Amino acid sequence: MKKLIIAVVFALTGVGSVNAQVEDQLALKRLVDTFSILADVKDVKGQLELFTDDAEVISKAGDQVFTTKGKQQIGDAFSGFLALFEVVYHLNGQQTVDISGDTATGISYCHVTLIGGGRKQQSGVRYRDTYVKQDGRWLIKKRESDFMFTTNEEMKQ
Repeated sequence: MKKLIIAVVFALTGVGSVNAQVEDQLALKRLVDTFSILADVKDVKGQLELFTDDAEVISKAGDQVFTTKGKQQIGDAFSGFLALFEVVYHLNGQQTVDISGDTATGISYCHVTLIGGGRKQQSGVRYRDTYVKQDGRWLIKKRESDFMFTTNEEMKQ
């Protein structure tokens, strides 16, 4: 009886919907963090599982814009890029999301360090994402990566 009363109170006060909102926010943060962790270990196959089949990735660096569509193109681009580096390191920062049912948009920030060919490259990246929830799981439908700044330096040995 006590559990029933608690459930009714939650339903009447909207606490259940607040909990669902918080759970979705946490799931979206985990999605973004998992993407970065998989990049760090160059697990492109794992990264692709985080995208919808018709996903789109747009990367902007200065005046250059690269667009890939679909998991095959995205996977080829990620594999080719990550192969250039011995060390890949993401440090994720703040994230905001707006959730509406089974769709959401979000902005997240990341500091990326890439080491390869005797050089270290560091970038500040802002991701603008569109997410969809499919079969109870959040996925990335569109990711716009804006490399807001990049520094390069020679590694001393």
